Amino acid sequence: MKQIALCLFFSLFIVKLQAQQSNSPHIVNIVNFIRLLEPRDPNITEDVLYQTVVKQVELMKQYHLGGTFLLQYDALLDIRYKKLLKSLPRDSFEIGAWWEIPQPLVENSGMKWRGRYPWDWRANIGFSTGYTPAERERLIDTYMRDFKKIFGYYPKSVASWFIDAHSLQYMYEKYHIVASANCKDQYGTDGYTLWGGYWNQAYYPSKVNSYMPAQHAVNQIPVPIFRMLGSDPIRQYDNGLEHSRQGVVTLEPVYPKAGGDSTWINWFFKQFTDGAAGAFAYTQAGQENSFTWPAMEKGLEMQFPLIAKLRDEKKIKVETLAASGEWFKSHFKVTPVTAVTALEDLPGENRKSVWFDSRFYRINLLWEDGRLRIRDIHLFDEKMTSKYETGVATANECEFFTLPVIDGYLWSSQSLLSGLRLQGTVDGKVEDLTGGMPVVSDKVPGQLNISWPLKEVPGNLQIRLTENEISISLKGNNTLNWYFEFTSAEGKALPFTNIGDKQITAEFEGIHYSMLAKDGYFLHQETSASFWITPSGNKATLNFQVN
Repeated sequence: MKQIALCLFFSLFIVKLQAQQSNSPHIVNIVNFIRLLEPRDPNITEDVLYQTVVKQVELMKQYHLGGTFLLQYDALLDIRYKKLLKSLPRDSFEIGAWWEIPQPLVENSGMKWRGRYPWDWRANIGFSTGYTPAERERLIDTYMRDFKKIFGYYPKSVASWFIDAHSLQYMYEKYHIVASANCKDQYGTDGYTLWGGYWNQAYYPSKVNSYMPAQHAVNQIPVPIFRMLGSDPIRQYDNGLEHSRQGVVTLEPVYPKAGGDSTWINWFFKQFTDGAAGAFAYTQAGQENSFTWPAMEKGLEMQFPLIAKLRDEKKIKVETLAASGEWFKSHFKVTPVTAVTALEDLPGENRKSVWFDSRFYRINLLWEDGRLRIRDIHLFDEKMTSKYETGVATANECEFFTLPVIDGYLWSSQSLLSGLRLQGTVDGKVEDLTGGMPVVSDKVPGQLNISWPLKEVPGNLQIRLTENEISISLKGNNTLNWYFEFTSAEGKALPFTNIGDKQITAEFEGIHYSMLAKDGYFLHQETSASFWITPSGNKATLNFQVN
């Protein structure tokens, strides 16, 4: 009996310990945004779009899933959407604004429409970036006035593929919005480039750049921006390498090799619920009605029962975008440290990925066939003003960037993938070091700790990520000559202006920035663009503090 009692005690202790290690909330927002019309395809009529939303509502109700519906202005004025959305219970459904600019909104704001169609998706027509700050305020006032006439209150959530900082600040100050959302990181997709930002979860944007997290509370807009679409943490980044536009590998149900595939869906949510996430984990499910119900039906009918199951098992929390925004503001005065961890890959593939975000920088570590490459580092600086803060987009293309230190997408080719690779001298020969399964822990608030056991030689690589530093050390081996080597494909434009022993300086879009070596030093390869990060005392520490 004593042995049974002792076993029971230890079992309960282990369960309790595991619960203490997994106290970060895992939040899912189901966000469906609604357009009245789709001029790109004559077969997609207004009724087809409306029936798509009807089906989305039916499926969400079937699985008792609440969520957020965001209305483009022309859909806001349509009597069918008014009736449908007003009938939804407000304790589980939210109605908000989808911030694309159609013809009725422009004309009802006293301006001339410049588009090719009643809704034109070009960045200088269908988005706030195509209008002056004064015009943006008029558009916002018109939308908010008519929304309140219909629903009796102002929307709490306003989202779009991208919204400028001036508009967000105005919406916050005058109409008290509590949440926003923008597109995932992507390069050139649909003509929209958002590259190098806070990779997932949510952040407080700079007052002069909606894509850049602010480093200090005084310089931030107090409206969290959630990253949409649920990117594949392994495959999305490299998709479309050396093409002008990336492909899409996301939770969106219309993509048959991602959000429309049962194997991928189950893999994605397993990484989402099991992986170390820092302050919290987040993903957005749902789909805009422009894709129509036949295209999204299969994917949503696989995703929604799984989301409901995980909710019932208390592994995730399903709530509205506004609820997530209010929770975020109640818990964080500045942008928190978060992570996206995928330590298992799809069947037949062998990569692992860890994304880490803070208000100062982001980093991605990728393991492939047992080898480690730091694939991406981008720095954030609240002084980097977006050209759309006061300027106006003049063409379809729009661009939002941060400050690159390592860019494994733009600086790579098909034959050479850019990044920092862990190398060492083994038996007199320099080679990539290999290792086993990394262990990733977020138990210490504000940190992500990674322990990676090496294979060919003794030792365990320890990586500690904090909000403004990366610290890497080797434990259990004091004789190995190890370092990280940076390489990039030939002919790529790099931002580095000087590589010194303790500091690398760079310039990008007129902003000067640097990376400091607190422990260890940089060694420049004079005959190439390559450099080494070399430890001292078996440790290398990089600092990204912004004053």
